[in-house]
Amino acid sequence: MNGASREALAAARESLDALTDNTPVDATKLADELAAVTALLDREVSLRRVLTDPAQSGEAKAALAQRLLSGQVGGETADLVSGMVRSRWSRSRDLVDATEELANTADLTAAQKAGALDGVEDELFRFGRIVSSSTELRSALTDKAATATAKGTLLRSLLGGKAHATTERLVVRLVTQPRGRSLEAGLESLSKLAAARRDRMVAVVTSAVPLSDRQKQRLGAALAKLYGREMHLNLDVDPSVLGGISVRVGDEVIDGTVAERLGEATRRLAG
Repeated sequence: MNGASREALAAARESLDALTDNTPVDATKLADELAAVTALLDREVSLRRVLTDPAQSGEAKAALAQRLLSGQVGGETADLVSGMVRSRWSRSRDLVDATEELANTADLTAAQKAGALDGVEDELFRFGRIVSSSTELRSALTDKAATATAKGTLLRSLLGGKAHATTERLVVRLVTQPRGRSLEAGLESLSKLAAARRDRMVAVVTSAVPLSDRQKQRLGAALAKLYGREMHLNLDVDPSVLGGISVRVGDEVIDGTVAERLGEATRRLAG
């Protein structure tokens, strides 16, 4: 993606991360619903053109998306898609690609929360190797004359009980909804998404007042350098910390708040 679409996709990724990191949303259900929206947009060319029309206001497009999706998907999914169509997209097709990526990322997030992401990444890689080494299997999975149902049944017989449920869901969706891609390209894309998800860390940042954009950028860069991995910031404002910030990455806490320093001073005096 280029230009406006790249920025729109980055914003959509942040929205998805905020939703799955900070709320008890069912990521698997979210993935299913986003996949359904992807299929709708892929099928209805005129609809996606309306939803990405730069001549229409973002609010008008968001309202249209809400009307179309209301009652068809959950509120979280409808809000995500509405936020996406508020953005500008360089090509209408980019909106479909972005929605599909969010669906796959939601599934990978569910695997990550279950502690299975490393296994899913490995299974995707190994399945790609199996496909590349079996002309017969590749032909069966890419046969345009075969129905999606038949392909899905074949995959479930191959993967069911042998691979993680997320791996099975991702591969079945790829094969039954290829959207013009080769099987190899689709599997490579899924593997890259899984790797990116695995390398991502989340920092919970608590401050007395909201951080500025510049402060967030500097903090994110500093934490990424410290941990050697991309860092996503979940921001929380708590006036009780008085000043400074507290950062929690996994089980590790970096506390630079005034409240903590006062507490430490009190403990030393008491000791």
